[in-house]
Amino acid sequence: MKKNQGTVSCQIELRPGERLVLPDEIQQQVGPGSWVITIEPADGAQAPSIRDHRAFLNGYAPEDEGLYEEE
Repeated sequence: MKKNQGTVSCQIELRPGERLVLPDEIQQQVGPGSWVITIEPADGAQAPSIRDHRAFLNGYAPEDEGLYEEE
């Protein structure tokens, strides 16, 4: 864990089914006030893709075929 001029960070690993719980060391350093919590994948880890076009592509019904073709 690193503490740097008001910034506290640590690296954790969650297994399937586990819930995120902040370590006690962090909870003890965070007090009253306004805080921003940022979560990002650790180096080398792959984040799940946010962009997913399936909803757009699945929005067309077979009846729509040809609607946008130029004559």
